[in-house]
Amino acid sequence: MFERRKLSGELAAVREAHAPSAAVFDSDGDFETLPSSVAENLLAVVDGIDLLTYDESWVPKDAPQTLHRIAGGEFTIGAPGDGGVAWTRQTDPPSVFVKPRLEGSPAGFVDFLLAEAFVEVGLGLPEHFLGFFGSEYRALDEAVPLSATETYQLAAALFDAYVGLHTREVFREWDDEHPALYGEWVDAGERLEPRLSNLTSDVARGQTDFADGAELACSAVKHEVSVPSPFDALDAEVYRDHGAAYAVRWAEKTFEALED
Repeated sequence: MFERRKLSGELAAVREAHAPSAAVFDSDGDFETLPSSVAENLLAVVDGIDLLTYDESWVPKDAPQTLHRIAGGEFTIGAPGDGGVAWTRQTDPPSVFVKPRLEGSPAGFVDFLLAEAFVEVGLGLPEHFLGFFGSEYRALDEAVPLSATETYQLAAALFDAYVGLHTREVFREWDDEHPALYGEWVDAGERLEPRLSNLTSDVARGQTDFADGAELACSAVKHEVSVPSPFDALDAEVYRDHGAAYAVRWAEKTFEALED
């Protein structure tokens, strides 16, 4: 199920700098949330498992079932929206997984996703937005007139922006030391820009769902490109400093303005 992935060059150097103990695996099965029965197979390739749990009272009853699983006592890794690379600190050592969906992707792009994972592991930030929002997730749910699934998507995007405010400080320093990985970070941002140009009006007219727009704009925060209104307020040091409470207040004010 899990096969060790060899690293070299810039990618090996980034792991050594940010997550030197992390084990990297190619997974032979694709997944959003890895089933506990499969996750337990990790015991054959890691030294131990330390289960991460959340308070189930943080999760509204109508939230997607995946969120209830993550909050429960079941050993879960990954979540919808994680993309082609997932990681966890629930294993000893921390584990990073490359999913089969990345087969055929440019090698440089895959390397960047792995480098990003190493940086996130090393920063010690929460693994999932539920650990970031905590009890504030209910406040977010109450603040936005969205479906349970859309609220989940919005929360994931807001967390992505918060993480990006931390990781981009590392990425921008790679220009000289890790030029290939730096180039992938810049290129990904440049590819976002055409999709951002009309985002404000598209969201206002309902041509783009709010949660979809937030997902795109929050990716722009991570890649340090210009973020359109109303999402530009998330590209701020105050969000980096105040976290979930700021995100909830932003959501409240944003939807109040949209309703006027």
